[in-house]
Amino acid sequence: MKILIIGGGYIGHRCHDAWADSVISTDRVISKEDVLKLIDEHKPDAILNAAGVRGKPNVDWCETHQLETILGNTKLPITIAEGCQERGIYFLHIGSGCIFYGDSPHPDKKWREDDMGNPTEVTYSRTKWATDLVLSTLPNVGIARIRMPIDYVPSPNNMIDKLATFSKVIDVENSVTIIDDMIDVFYKLMEQKAVGIFHVTNPGTLKHREIVALYEDLVDPNHNNEWITNDDLVQQGLATKTRSNNFLASENLSKIGIEMREVHEAMRDTMEKYAVAKKKGEKSNETLSC
Repeated sequence: MKILIIGGGYIGHRCHDAWADSVISTDRVISKEDVLKLIDEHKPDAILNAAGVRGKPNVDWCETHQLETILGNTKLPITIAEGCQERGIYFLHIGSGCIFYGDSPHPDKKWREDDMGNPTEVTYSRTKWATDLVLSTLPNVGIARIRMPIDYVPSPNNMIDKLATFSKVIDVENSVTIIDDMIDVFYKLMEQKAVGIFHVTNPGTLKHREIVALYEDLVDPNHNNEWITNDDLVQQGLATKTRSNNFLASENLSKIGIEMREVHEAMRDTMEKYAVAKKKGEKSNETLSC
């Protein structure tokens, strides 16, 4: 299976590094013709859209750059879908669980794949939800929603690095996505050409306190931070809009025979690998500075 990855960001490159039969494109895509050109050049069996706009240093950027966020998170995926529909190519789009805020109406408080999103005011979340609404009506299209990616590879986009560098951390609990497991699930979804919406999150939930405690146990025992509430984030001027916190049920993956590791098991394995990678990076920096 030959996979064309559109988007040269963190997740796109992690997937490309893992899949020998993939090619990654960072070419600018603004029209259906651009997509058709890529398809005709690379002749993929499936396309993964790993491009998108999250904003720097965080999603608050999207509030002052709304049009750029709409173009990157809504128009671009629809444009890619146009080309895929014309050529009959399976299209897997990376969505986000950040379209849900708070508890679901279900007894277990978990959001299902077919629940309606509730991103009332956050630009980033609204653009991702708009895309889901449109793409989920099309044949030969899958939407893989991820949440708070956690990886053993140190990176500014890795939730471990984010929590470790913040002096103030919100005390919340969420569903999360372990990158190693995500890469495997993405490949299986494309192999099956699975249609519909899939919550690509590890079973169970994690508290930020659990992640930080594991970091202090395995990586840096001298780490410390201040714990604040989600409301404090905005009240203290650390963010302009509240953040999405939620629990996701991953029912559709199970229906097609795809399972992910329980989140605590996967988290410890990832943090152990992260500790090794971190030490290697520090030694490399020491060598370069000598």
